[in-house]
Amino acid sequence: MKKAFIGVYGCQMNVSDAERMEGQLGTIGYERTEAMGEADLILLNTCCVRETAEDKVYGKIGEIKHIKERNPNLIFGITGCMAQKEGEKLIRRAPHIDFVLGTNKVHELVHVVKGIQAERGHVVDVSIGETELPEGMPVTRGGKFSAWVPIMYGCNNFCTYCIVPYVRGRERSRLPEDVVREVEEAVGKGYKEITLLGQNVNSYGKDHGKADFAELLSRVDAVPGIQRVRFMTSHPKDLSDRVIEAIRDGKHICEHIHLPVQHGTNRILKAMNRVYTVEKYRDLARKIRENLPEASITTDIIVGFPGETEEDFHAMLDFIKEIRYDSAYTFLYSRRSGTPAATMENQVDEACKKRRLSELMDVQNGISREINEALRGKTVEVMVEGASKNDDEIWTGRTRTNKIVLWRHGAEAPGDFVQVRITQPQTWVLKGEIQ
Repeated sequence: MKKAFIGVYGCQMNVSDAERMEGQLGTIGYERTEAMGEADLILLNTCCVRETAEDKVYGKIGEIKHIKERNPNLIFGITGCMAQKEGEKLIRRAPHIDFVLGTNKVHELVHVVKGIQAERGHVVDVSIGETELPEGMPVTRGGKFSAWVPIMYGCNNFCTYCIVPYVRGRERSRLPEDVVREVEEAVGKGYKEITLLGQNVNSYGKDHGKADFAELLSRVDAVPGIQRVRFMTSHPKDLSDRVIEAIRDGKHICEHIHLPVQHGTNRILKAMNRVYTVEKYRDLARKIRENLPEASITTDIIVGFPGETEEDFHAMLDFIKEIRYDSAYTFLYSRRSGTPAATMENQVDEACKKRRLSELMDVQNGISREINEALRGKTVEVMVEGASKNDDEIWTGRTRTNKIVLWRHGAEAPGDFVQVRITQPQTWVLKGEIQ
């Protein structure tokens, strides 16, 4: 067997795409390796949402140049969002790259690799002409019990800071029967937890009209043998009452909603082209908590968007204190060439951004700690993932609300569902005793 190294950067959709790439490579005799130096093929599935992600990829490209000098037969390709954005520029900058495949060309991987094996040369394909990706691609999943299942590709929202619509194209929803079939196949192979993926799952089905996201959730929830259903990510402008009700009325749909707010003032939200207002978002949070009182709500927040004043920033802190997120992914605004925000006036300087980010994290960490403290003494259902990274005796898993739980290992095995009593809540994890 030949060996392939697949490096994955960025979001869960990139992880899912890489699983499909690995599945395809398996059909032509490649098995995955974690050692670049022993690989016959190196694939970097890239991200360009933030500058730091691109910097990491360029660093890895330089490292691979030395590997290819020692092994001229090595095939080296770049895929994903950065490939889509940069195209031929990548090969001009680093001629040791053999091929560049865009986000809509996952299914062309075998054809491209075979072509390069037969006759050396460069291949660049970043066209976004297709309306849908083919079904039935082989998948080699990374996890044993949790599976990613994409339900749609692309994004129609064009937030002014975001490069995604330009590199992943417009929204294309898979047919509901194809999604359900993939879920059934995964469950049949022993997967217990399914996460439905999309840049904005709430707009699923608007293109084909066969089912909306609420209906799809209910159909997946009804798959025999499934034990947990998750989804990400939700855009607030499209989160309907029907979706909230589907979670409430479902049996296996987890009570966790990741609902990126991005900012807490209408002025900045408008500049971001987020469409909703803080009033609309507040109403959504209220509906979630009325229908799902045990649910966790998590979010994304950007600090230092162009034009953000101290007044805007402190209004955002007040909004976060009001909504009270279980946790938040916080980011410094990063200029992305090709997006409207990159050319906006009043860019915030880095020192100011970093100070605000630190203040924001202090506020959010305090809220997360208070919310977790309320779980002290309570017993929660946890899906066992296995030993923690630092101690084989301490095992880890997640609650239905997506909180990480640690406990001392007993007789349980990965994939089991156990009851854990929380004895030591912390900011980012819950520690407890298995019951």
